Amino acid sequence: MTEGDATAGALKETTVFLSHFKDLPDYRQKGKVAYPLEEVLLLLLAAALAGAETVADIARFGRAKLAFLQRFRRFDNGTPSHDQLGNILAKLDPVAFQRCFVAWTAALTKTSAEVIAIDGKTVRRSYQKKGAEQPIHVVSAFAARQRMVLGQTRVGDKSNEIVAIPALLELLAIEGAVVTIDAAGCQRKIAQTIIDKKADYILALKGNQGTLRDDVELFAKEQKAVAFKDTSIGRHTTVDGDHGRIETRTVTVFHDIGWLQDSHQWPGLKSVVMVESERETNGKVENETRFYITSLTLLANAVGPMIRSHWMVESAPQAHEREVPMN
Repeated sequence: MTEGDATAGALKETTVFLSHFKDLPDYRQKGKVAYPLEEVLLLLLAAALAGAETVADIARFGRAKLAFLQRFRRFDNGTPSHDQLGNILAKLDPVAFQRCFVAWTAALTKTSAEVIAIDGKTVRRSYQKKGAEQPIHVVSAFAARQRMVLGQTRVGDKSNEIVAIPALLELLAIEGAVVTIDAAGCQRKIAQTIIDKKADYILALKGNQGTLRDDVELFAKEQKAVAFKDTSIGRHTTVDGDHGRIETRTVTVFHDIGWLQDSHQWPGLKSVVMVESERETNGKVENETRFYITSLTLLANAVGPMIRSHWMVESAPQAHEREVPMN
């Protein structure tokens, strides 16, 4: 590829990126705008890709890379200073910006064929050492294969994730995707939202759904005791080993769950999944069993990797995992 081809390709991608933000409101007085919004957005993108994490980082990047940025837009007035950039960003509508950003990342990653993991976390060091302020909680949607955050919203505390998750789902183009959520998101309303958007779900089960998990666990134990002869299942076992650790993971998908649906009435529920893990490290063996409900009817060797991909969100390099300095 020639330099001209590379430049043409970059110009095309820039145009595509900015097209997703064409409806983003700019509330500044038109006669006083020294830095067009599309130039600011391009600066934000380029700086973020270069590793900038703060407004000061972005401003420094703009000063250092002005000639590079001018390959794509005019930048007649250069790039904004730290204070100017902060003022511009403060005037943007955060909800409208998020909608534009999600639309771009969805188009970029083709999420319709992906597993989207939704997870809530607490931002590290987002509170005063003396506890004067509450820590910041965020809920993120994460494209597992691309290791990219598709959307993110802040919540008051962990309990507000139940409200935040449906709102975040509304922002995403998830048709055809499989949405995985931990136990905090195992709610009928959330399951219905996913089904309504023509996607599928895998929801982790814990003790927050009344007798649902207990019923599933009892059924699974009874069927395992009789070698699953009274039900229709799919099973798949994998063995992984590294750094002296051996992990054996068996995924069992139960397809005959009409009795469970009759009792609990979950939107779109088709299967129950049991994941049994045995970890051996330096002669010590640990066992763990987890349960999930899903709208999928896939084989165990297909569902297992989808569940594992959710765990990637725990170690993902997401923006909210960065340290947040407090004044």
